Amino acid sequence: MHEAPLIATLVSGIVLAFVFAALAHRLKLPALAGYLLAGVVVGPFTPGYVADGHIAHELAEVGVVLLMFGVGLHFSLKDLLSVKAIAIPGALIQMAVATVLGVLLGWALDWPFAQGFVFGLALSVASTVVLLRAMEERRLLDTERGRIAVGWLIVEDLAMVLALVLLPAIGGALASGQGVSFGALASTVGIAIGKVILFVALMLVVGARLIPWLLARVAGSGSRELFRLAVLAIALGVAFGVAGAFGVSFELGAFFAGMMMGESKLAHDAAEETLPLRDAFAVLFFVSVGMLFNYHVLLAEPLVVLAALAIIVLGKSLAALFIVLASRRPMRTALTIAVSLAQIGEFSFILIGVGVAQHMVSKEAQDVLLAAAILSILLNPVLFKLLDRAKPWLDAREATTEDAMAPPSEAVPVQAGDLSGHVVVVGYGRVGRLLCEELRTHGAPLLVMEMERERVEALRELGIRAVSGPASSDEALTAANLGAARALLVTVPDAFEAGEIVRAARQLNPQLTICARAGSGAAAAHLHEQGANLVVSGEREMARGMLDRLSADGAEAVAA
Repeated sequence: MHEAPLIATLVSGIVLAFVFAALAHRLKLPALAGYLLAGVVVGPFTPGYVADGHIAHELAEVGVVLLMFGVGLHFSLKDLLSVKAIAIPGALIQMAVATVLGVLLGWALDWPFAQGFVFGLALSVASTVVLLRAMEERRLLDTERGRIAVGWLIVEDLAMVLALVLLPAIGGALASGQGVSFGALASTVGIAIGKVILFVALMLVVGARLIPWLLARVAGSGSRELFRLAVLAIALGVAFGVAGAFGVSFELGAFFAGMMMGESKLAHDAAEETLPLRDAFAVLFFVSVGMLFNYHVLLAEPLVVLAALAIIVLGKSLAALFIVLASRRPMRTALTIAVSLAQIGEFSFILIGVGVAQHMVSKEAQDVLLAAAILSILLNPVLFKLLDRAKPWLDAREATTEDAMAPPSEAVPVQAGDLSGHVVVVGYGRVGRLLCEELRTHGAPLLVMEMERERVEALRELGIRAVSGPASSDEALTAANLGAARALLVTVPDAFEAGEIVRAARQLNPQLTICARAGSGAAAAHLHEQGANLVVSGEREMARGMLDRLSADGAEAVAA
């Protein structure tokens, strides 16, 4: 193991993450609890094998880069600009509130001001991985809530870039005892802001043209393997290159690379194939966090850890809640953003590490922050479950207040209240489009459930009723009036996602006729287990159609 630390760290992290995640699943706990525990087991604070923490951190960084790249693919500059009015002031005010609370905690503990300030700043920034995983699990990234959350993250990311540039300059001045020169500080800030502006300008002006052009040239080669490699090379290459040239984070570089690559429809298809790689490295992020956890701090400073956790879970969340409500957004949006930000992660670790290196923060304060971070990450799925349980109250509130006027991209529109005996089609891809055409030809009442806003708008223009939102959610199924539907046709190709939709639909309407598509025998068996009446396999149906056509042609030949 010691001769191959990279392989040992990779294998031990993934294997133990699987073991403990499977155990967490049996205990009805979130999988990330298992990932964190795997990190604790291979960390330096528990006996036995100790994985290489530096390598684990770098592997986790790859996961974060790929995650932000994937988010960028599905975002556009228009999406970001649409939420700038709330994301920019909201993120800055919320960070200021958390920082002040951290300073007050430090004052109560007799910490130096610099330590309290860095500690509070580290508490103010949410984890990209935790937030995006929560949003993806609930299919919220394409909603207004998701766009606000991502815009909020980008503003926090830019603020952290500035903080990471300033901390070494301030720390060096304090260590020398000469004080901080206003001129030198202004120069440092100006250079940092100038680099960020130059980076954004280059990505928007040059990247928006160069990246799609490059992908088109590679696609012209006819090699899918080469095209897939080009997508990864651009994602990782841009992230690494801009981090060195402009001083921005890997994550921000990957996000903009994905956003520019989103101009190419081919890139979407190729990037989807990198999802297993992205998910595997994202798991290693949680393992690397678990490795940092020194459980002794819970015994030595339990009250301090709880106070820091309260700032993260209550202070930040309440600040975000009031900010979003003040912008006249619905309560559902405000609560979703508040819960999403009730945790801290990778940037907090980086920032507190720089503070320790500059002798501005003690090692004990770092341990407190790491413990509070891990507890906040564990609590975050619980908070989301509580938010899910609040759905009836939110529905009732939106029905009687101005929240009912939320933008159509945010709320799932209830369009099927007057429909009964209708057919619900989940997904408007190639298969879903063909089904809808046939159903309309026969005059059958029809409703489509689709995640992509562009497709939903196109359907409504065609006069087809459509519901936007994750099809497995109670909110979307209720909006589709599934209890009165005649049949549900699930065209989603992913077996696990389709299985969740089938399971939720079967619970809502036990007598419903459910038909789903499957790509394999195992997928078909899974869908049957979840409650599908009929499962159609593409290969089997194609073979049957060819044989039917052959039989018909043979009969015609005999008759002739």
